[in-house]
Amino acid sequence: MQMPNSSSITEFLLLAFADMRELQLLYFALFLGIYLAALLGNGLILTTIACDHRLHTPMYFFLLNLALLDMGCISTTLPKAMANAIWDSRAITYQGCAAQVFFSVFLVVAEYYLLTVMAYDRYVAICQPLHYGSLLGSRACAQMAAAAWGSGFLLVVLHTANTFSLPLCKGNSVDQFFCEIPHILKLSCSDAYLREFGALLFNISLVFGCFVFIVVSYVQIFRAVLRMPSEQGRHKAFSTCLPHLAVVSLFASTAMFAYLKPPSISSPSLDLVVAVLYSVVPPAVNPVIYSMRNQELKATLK
Repeated sequence: MQMPNSSSITEFLLLAFADMRELQLLYFALFLGIYLAALLGNGLILTTIACDHRLHTPMYFFLLNLALLDMGCISTTLPKAMANAIWDSRAITYQGCAAQVFFSVFLVVAEYYLLTVMAYDRYVAICQPLHYGSLLGSRACAQMAAAAWGSGFLLVVLHTANTFSLPLCKGNSVDQFFCEIPHILKLSCSDAYLREFGALLFNISLVFGCFVFIVVSYVQIFRAVLRMPSEQGRHKAFSTCLPHLAVVSLFASTAMFAYLKPPSISSPSLDLVVAVLYSVVPPAVNPVIYSMRNQELKATLK
């Protein structure tokens, strides 16, 4: 039987969370609760930082950008999955799939680069406090945030153009609950997919470089904090660093497991669970992580 090529594909079929109707409705209710909690938590952080002039500092400026990215990340994938669950459908249009790939990659890459910038912010604040004002002025902060967003945009244009220019002749079933580049590449029947894998490897090398930078920054931070004579100073330093470290660890560990796990343990159900962990859970729990130990943010929220 002749398989469809990319020019004849008008829609893709996403992986369903469950086959039973009752379970589909249960997943819809569960993800609706997570989605609303993520919007509420990140919206509160956005509003709090924007309305309180005392929080107009580099750290909270980057946190505001992180909340924006989190709201975008979870809004790119979860609403369509919830709609499919409640309408008992798996379909997504070709254009909708391309849009999901574009925005999900753009927001995730921008968020990772922003987390790297936030590590630099904490490093300067703790290890070089006398130079904090000169190194992280309002103009420098705006430029670093713009670089994070701009890098995500440039990379996603490259990946989206490469992926959707490939001929797809192995069906239209995507083994994931949202459109993701590796699963779309599995549908390609051309050796040209190696070009996109090359681009992905280049992106992974950049991500690894950012990861090394974050680790080295925190080694220096913890060395500086442990040398502080004041217990109150150590507590304040940890209260601003640990939430960021927890967010980075959650984001990096789930994404690395998703993309680096051995093929022998890969399965559609495991891939589904892991994808939920790195695409749904971080945007929902980041506001909780940041508000738990941050006394200024908690006081302003109250």
